[in-house]
Amino acid sequence: MNTMDGVRQDGRSSGESNDVVGRGAATNPKVLVAAALKRERTRAGLSIGELARRAGIGKSTLSQLESGEGNPSVETLWALSTALGVQFSALLDAPSHPVEVIRLGDGPLIPAADADYAATLLSTARPGTRRDIYIIQAEPGKPRVSAPHARGIVEHVVISTGRARLGPIDAAVELGPGDYISYAGDIEHVFAALEPGTVAVLVSESS
Repeated sequence: MNTMDGVRQDGRSSGESNDVVGRGAATNPKVLVAAALKRERTRAGLSIGELARRAGIGKSTLSQLESGEGNPSVETLWALSTALGVQFSALLDAPSHPVEVIRLGDGPLIPAADADYAATLLSTARPGTRRDIYIIQAEPGKPRVSAPHARGIVEHVVISTGRARLGPIDAAVELGPGDYISYAGDIEHVFAALEPGTVAVLVSESS
């Protein structure tokens, strides 16, 4: 899936009560990103032009995102979150529900611009905690290479299905289903799917 237009919006199964709602049924990722960017930019006291300059993106691109018309890539959102000094998840956070079910394929799906790689935000940190949880879906081909994130971030990954080679760019390790790895996220790192349909759970932890 290459754009956010393909995100499923119905996250509720026929057997679930009204109190159990999938994130996909309650949110639209474009709307989430637009509202979050306006909120965080206002908090930071930055103009659209200044934030675009700091993030290294076009002013028109940022304007489209804030109006809910753009299709942001993983790279664009990481650049904006870094420029704003907030966690990646702050640009995708949605209202919480008493019970929340997110099935594979639901939730705000954010694709990479240059690889067959997409991230889905599953959970943001509660007050007093500092962790964000994602499901990664990746296919063999060009690997996803991530620039260093904010200082002190540690990433934890468990492979659910398939196989992948991941970790620091110069010390990546091949993992299979059930394997776990943790590594510093503030250095360049890579995720390369080795089998079709590779799925992993990633926890981003900040201190």
